[in-house]
Amino acid sequence: MKFPGVTATVSLLLTVLPTVGGAPTSTNGNAAANPNLRGSPELVGLLPGQKENSKTGSYLDFESVENPQPIRGSKGGDDPGPRDYSYERINSDKYAPPGTDNGATINAQWPMGLSHNRLGLDKSGWARQQNTDVLPDAKEMAGVDMRLEPAAYRELHWHVAAEWSLVLNGSCRIQAINEDGETFVDDVQAGDVWYFPPGVPHSIQALDDGVEFLLVFDQGSFNEDNTFLASEVFMHNPREVMAKNLGVPVSAFDNIPDKELYIFNGTPAPKQIEDQNVTTGAGIIPQSRSYSYHFSQQPAHEVAGGSVKIVDPLTFPIASNFSAAIVTVNPGGMREIHWHPSSDEWTFFIKGQGRGTLFTAPSDATTFDYRAGDVAYFPKSNSHYIENTGDEDLVFVEVLQAPKFTDVALGQWIASTPRQIVKDTLNLSDDTLSRISTEKQYVVAGEPKSSQP
Repeated sequence: MKFPGVTATVSLLLTVLPTVGGAPTSTNGNAAANPNLRGSPELVGLLPGQKENSKTGSYLDFESVENPQPIRGSKGGDDPGPRDYSYERINSDKYAPPGTDNGATINAQWPMGLSHNRLGLDKSGWARQQNTDVLPDAKEMAGVDMRLEPAAYRELHWHVAAEWSLVLNGSCRIQAINEDGETFVDDVQAGDVWYFPPGVPHSIQALDDGVEFLLVFDQGSFNEDNTFLASEVFMHNPREVMAKNLGVPVSAFDNIPDKELYIFNGTPAPKQIEDQNVTTGAGIIPQSRSYSYHFSQQPAHEVAGGSVKIVDPLTFPIASNFSAAIVTVNPGGMREIHWHPSSDEWTFFIKGQGRGTLFTAPSDATTFDYRAGDVAYFPKSNSHYIENTGDEDLVFVEVLQAPKFTDVALGQWIASTPRQIVKDTLNLSDDTLSRISTEKQYVVAGEPKSSQP
């Protein structure tokens, strides 16, 4: 029996399918239809790393490859589609994972670029977040990336969670009052940090150059949309009660907002910060308990492959359980394989690109590729590293819920264990063991991608 139109439809599909995804594909995997795949008898059109033993696991730079394929050594095969080449080119370690990957770890990656962006009023700024809605296993911390245009405010508010912040660019004025009535105001710039304990009301206003900052909260389920806002407090208490409480007539509230402000434009802050010093009988918050720390003025600790800057309660006492490191990794270098015995690690990538393998006992391992704007999450005592896979410095911040920034480094552990024990366990030679440093490296140097064959 013949079906009118079916033959024409099948012919059309056969014509269209070979170009699905915007690049040449093959419906049967043959080399003639897809010259980037296989020749006979050896593989052709693959990156050198794809022809190595899969456990070598060299980084595969697919960005300049027209038609990347999920092949490592003798593993994998061609992919005729349907496909999204843009994802595959920047996630080569997911698309063609090293042979050392095994099983399934948690998902340890979230691009903030995929987060819903909440836009401020009248082009005043925006905010986007990561929490357990998008990274279900990131139970201890959540993050927000926020931008305020010049003179714009993040409305007066407070949180149930503690708030730790790193200024990414620009500058802003922060203000708060604590439960004892002590007041605080300070100007912070790129590289500085602040901390507000749970329940402490505060505000943030961008200065002349605007500001972008990273917020980290000590609850993985934190939702930036569920903060306690000044506008909402005034809207949702009876006006007669508000008038009695504040000692003003009810008519004083005739012009209060009828909806929350969240992010909105305001009057530029006065140039002299002293003009906004409001004090009570309790006075100002003493420097020893300051809600800000001018981390930008702290010099970095230079190491062979980059640098490290650490801030924790030893230097910033008010942030009693937040410890962080800003790590710079030069091209070809890597943040050494390590783990944190007492805390999960929440990491945000500020600049560059890299990759890292999360290893979870007894045998699960997954390699992830990261870009600026991505969040990584590594559970307590799970080993990981971050390797710079680009041609520019890789910069990221590691945040812990801990009273001191600590980690255990794989290299230091192996080098500081009696040599015979290591030889009997791993079959490593004396020559190999003599090359491993007994000192923690933090960042190790490597060969830049641009100088590799």
